[in-house]
Amino acid sequence: MENPYLPYPVCIEKITIETEDRNIKTFRVSFLNPEDEKRFQYRPGQFAELSVAGKGECPIGIASSPTESGFLLFTVNKAGVVTTHLHNMKEGEILGVRGPLGNWYPFDEMEGRNVVIIGGGFAFTTLRSTIVYMLAPENRNRFGDISVVYGARNEGMLLYKNELSPWQDRNDIHMHITVDCSEDPFCKYHIGFVPAITEKKITSAENSVAIICGPPIMIKFTQPVLEKVGFPHEAIIMSLENRMKCGIGMCGRCNIGPEYVCKDGPVFPLAKLNTLPKEY
Repeated sequence: MENPYLPYPVCIEKITIETEDRNIKTFRVSFLNPEDEKRFQYRPGQFAELSVAGKGECPIGIASSPTESGFLLFTVNKAGVVTTHLHNMKEGEILGVRGPLGNWYPFDEMEGRNVVIIGGGFAFTTLRSTIVYMLAPENRNRFGDISVVYGARNEGMLLYKNELSPWQDRNDIHMHITVDCSEDPFCKYHIGFVPAITEKKITSAENSVAIICGPPIMIKFTQPVLEKVGFPHEAIIMSLENRMKCGIGMCGRCNIGPEYVCKDGPVFPLAKLNTLPKEY
């Protein structure tokens, strides 16, 4: 039995500054040992612990897709000791990755159905993984229409800008990108909050599943929009990424009622969340 506390060593291949404030960076890492890469079998929605010797570790959603081989992507918001140290690291340096951890989005249940993906701000990471996974040639015909509503505070806070435009140009996915406000009179995105854009663009729940990941306040006001359209609570899938802690349910800091987000989640259908203490 492998030690669940032992991270895999990985090398930072590339660092991308995602936002204008420079507080969010994406780290492309590769495994030092090929056997470790084979063992690290993950699905969109899962997360991992990034560790730095002498500093600690932090839970980060996996932004890459299993259909992208040879590397992992982690998008990190500078917020504390570990993440600040990560932001100061350079390409070529070594860190640890422990995982994969948690559950994933229910792709088997989504087969043959339309999929609505709703994300906001920094939480678009595992949704990026999901979009890339679903658009892969070997997977695209498993799903019906794919619609994405993605929002950020302004243009400078949007993630993965080099991928957003190509997705918008495709005819097999409907991208609805919005910003809360813009000083650009020729802004090419929608202006408005995610719940408002969702209400305008998502008008049917027929044979559909909705995935939501974002700030709690966004989720709180998006949920009734989906209910109004007719999404049953079993078809509204949420990710409680903000509650992830040690990854294996040992520290006891991620529990919601009897559920441990790190082990039983972070992905839950709303029907399940309705039986637990309220998070939103």
